[in-house]
Amino acid sequence: MANHKSSIKRIRQTNARRLQNRYHAKTARNAMRVLHATEDMNEAKDLLPKVCSMLDKLAKKNVIHKNKAGNLKSKLTKHVNKLAQA
Repeated sequence: MANHKSSIKRIRQTNARRLQNRYHAKTARNAMRVLHATEDMNEAKDLLPKVCSMLDKLAKKNVIHKNKAGNLKSKLTKHVNKLAQA
């Protein structure tokens, strides 16, 4: 157990941030799953900017790496473009 007030506070802050990061990351993963499962082009085009925004925010907060966010956005964009061609 921590002995200093500052370290006790830091532990509380870390736990709170960890829970927030887990919540936002899980929400983004579920949104990606929904978008990837979508077969309707119009719905996919509406969802894509929202999901990309979620990923950008996660990368900005260093929850995920910026290159990972870029790779995920690229993969989702390819999926939406494939739906548009079909």
